[in-house]
Amino acid sequence: MRPDHQIRMAHIEQIQIELVLPVRHKAMYPDEHPDLAKLSDDGDGIHFGLFDHNKLISVVSWFKRNQHEAQFRKLATLKEFRNSGYGTLLMEYILNFSREEKISHLWCNARVSATHFYQMLGFKETNERFVKNGIEYVIMTIPLSQK
Repeated sequence: MRPDHQIRMAHIEQIQIELVLPVRHKAMYPDEHPDLAKLSDDGDGIHFGLFDHNKLISVVSWFKRNQHEAQFRKLATLKEFRNSGYGTLLMEYILNFSREEKISHLWCNARVSATHFYQMLGFKETNERFVKNGIEYVIMTIPLSQK
């Protein structure tokens, strides 16, 4: 974990997809074609980036699926910044943003290898699993109370 004073230099803002894609590609699919980082519905999403000392190091995309339900996709943190608390900061932001948007149910397609991370945030695994591009996923969900 990086020292707290490093984390305090981080800030999160809404960003354009053109900034998201290079981070997604480098963090998630570094040895694959850059198009693998694109989602067909990226144009419908709201994209967020976490900056540390003005360097974009973590991204996530948020999609409202209906009046009370949203999905986040492609949470990605650059390798050299992982396990430093940045992904948690970005997810806490997404949870609060979802509550502000009056979302009562947030879900994701989590890599099975990342389930512990999402469980620490309060997400629960469903029985829905699938494999895509050789990676095993499980749908995870969290109910959100309106504060």
